[in-house]
Amino acid sequence: MTRRVLVALALVAAPVAAQRPPAALAYTQLRNPAQEAEARALMETLRCLVCQGQSIADSDADMAGDMRALVRQRIAGGERPEQVRQWLIARYGDYVTFDPPVGGTTWPLWLAPIVLLGVGVLIARISFRRR
Repeated sequence: MTRRVLVALALVAAPVAAQRPPAALAYTQLRNPAQEAEARALMETLRCLVCQGQSIADSDADMAGDMRALVRQRIAGGERPEQVRQWLIARYGDYVTFDPPVGGTTWPLWLAPIVLLGVGVLIARISFRRR
């Protein structure tokens, strides 16, 4: 009987024990308003790797909180936002940014809207000629 109780307590306590407090700067602004403004501007351009559709500034995911804390720590340490951005891209790949650079693997992302616009114009032109 006591073994079953211990197993039940372990199952209930496991998720609570797995939770960790958020990173120190995840929800705390920097003391220097200029640095905080730089950090916020950078956070708006970085994608939450868990939510994927939100920036790390808007996301409540633990990963986004860790990334916000990381951005603030590096900005407070004297790094420029572009340096922090490049470090995050090197660590997580181009997907971490909402504005991926034009390159061999991202050219379809940049070319697709132009091609789709051209196809739309062509379809409109053909349909207007018939009328």
